[in-house]
Amino acid sequence: MSSARHHGMDWLRIGAFGLLILYHIGMYFVPWGWHVKIAQPLDWVTIPMLATNGWRLALLFLVSGYASAALFAKLGGSGAFARSRSARLLIPLIFGILFVIPPQPWIELMGQYGYAHGLAHFWLHDYFRFGALDGIILPTWQHLWFVVYLWVYTMLAALLLAVVPEGVHAKIADGAARLLRGWGLLIVPTLWWLAVYGAFPEHDETHALFDDGPSHLHYLMAFGVGWLLRVRPALFDAVARCWKVAAVLAVLAFVPIFWVEWNWPGNTVAPDWVFPPYHVARQVQGWATIVALVGIADRYWNHNHPRRAMLAEAVFPFYIIHQTIIVVVGWYLLRANVAALPSFLILLAATVTGCWLFYWIGRSIGWLRPLIGLQRK
Repeated sequence: MSSARHHGMDWLRIGAFGLLILYHIGMYFVPWGWHVKIAQPLDWVTIPMLATNGWRLALLFLVSGYASAALFAKLGGSGAFARSRSARLLIPLIFGILFVIPPQPWIELMGQYGYAHGLAHFWLHDYFRFGALDGIILPTWQHLWFVVYLWVYTMLAALLLAVVPEGVHAKIADGAARLLRGWGLLIVPTLWWLAVYGAFPEHDETHALFDDGPSHLHYLMAFGVGWLLRVRPALFDAVARCWKVAAVLAVLAFVPIFWVEWNWPGNTVAPDWVFPPYHVARQVQGWATIVALVGIADRYWNHNHPRRAMLAEAVFPFYIIHQTIIVVVGWYLLRANVAALPSFLILLAATVTGCWLFYWIGRSIGWLRPLIGLQRK
């Protein structure tokens, strides 16, 4: 196994989290349900949102699987790996649930259910009820569900690596690499996602961990492929073989998705016959896009830059704070009845500025660093 750092995967991780921030800004404008919405949602915004909807989260799990495998190799044991991942994920998760997340359900309750109290009253008297308030379970991890799932997946990896003999690890990795070599990297995961959809066609993601089994089957596969790319880097040869075809396939698979959204925009209900081919196209487009992006990262982005390390460090603090900034700023834009274009520009500027401030302040104060997902100095 090569110990060389793959800078392309770093840039892919940075780009994936940047895209996530833009996506959540977009949630303010689309007709889909969210914490706060512009007064007049824009149906057309759903089309670029859907272009990323089928793969953006799975890509995050894939690059996280790659980074997790690199960390495991560096630490050299399941125990050290589990302790490191727990500290880096659970401490900011708890901090986020306690102090970063509360403005989000508070604003949703005010805007959609007429909640009449201020944020301090909400935090002191309602947020820690460990039950439902107008259908919202409190306290909540909201967008930090990704951190919860990632911690669970890394603990599963640590457990398996601890109980399975080391020689068996290598045989399993070799067998999986043989399955994915050549065109298998494009075909096998696509078939897996299609099988998961075929087995659970009615499932909607809950992000509640315990009732989200089909989502785990979906995301664990991406996490596992990311891990395998690190421990069997020869698989990048398979990426190089098929990423261009995957890019074309991703564009072609988006055509029926675009057609459905164009003909039944926003919250318009499409006929039943539309849904199976629509979701099949989403699975194909999703995995093909991921293969294409990994191929681009391997071919064109695998080089260092003076800002790479800082950006790679900043993405987790950005992730922790970004959605709260968007929801709070969106709430005041809604109350001021600001139009769509200036709302987008204000949201973008406020989110980028707020994320950088959160990161810069947090990284410079030693006791704050673990709370925002950074290592102690």
